[in-house]
Amino acid sequence: MTSASRIVLGALALCCAASAFAQPQAQTSDPNAPKTRAQVRQEFLLWRSVGYDPNDWLNYPDNAMRASRIIAQRQAQGNTIVQ
Repeated sequence: MTSASRIVLGALALCCAASAFAQPQAQTSDPNAPKTRAQVRQEFLLWRSVGYDPNDWLNYPDNAMRASRIIAQRQAQGNTIVQ
């Protein structure tokens, strides 16, 4: 490889790395921004970990509200890790 092509590849890699680090920060700073698939999946797993069952339609409003309260309590304590 010539030195010019190495410089171009290095600059391209640097731009890709910079954009990869910039995207998550931009999405977390705006609460109205659309969620990524990974964020939605993480939130779903959090709800499931506190006992919410989307297939339990007979107890729907109660089980969703209970899970919501548990998540709110965990967020207030700073603990929202999926188990």
